[in-house]
Amino acid sequence: MNKSPLKSYLLVGAGLTGVGLIAYNPSRNKLVSFTKGLKSRIGSFNLKKSNLPIEKAGNPDPEDIEDNKMVSEGAMYSVDYYNKKVQE
Repeated sequence: MNKSPLKSYLLVGAGLTGVGLIAYNPSRNKLVSFTKGLKSRIGSFNLKKSNLPIEKAGNPDPEDIEDNKMVSEGAMYSVDYYNKKVQE
């Protein structure tokens, strides 16, 4: 069988500690407020990532040498993405 039951005991202990914290009302309130705060921080992080400058995609500026170099090397994903969005 299991030669080292330490992992099992640790998991059971962590589970019982979690249940104990949730069962005790002040700890439950702290846990709920912590998870709400964490959820709002994660949600705001995801919103920041989704606001990408889509206007530039597919419309390279002739004076933007680095962007033109990237497109000439084969990075056409942004152009294809912009074309699909415009066609929809």
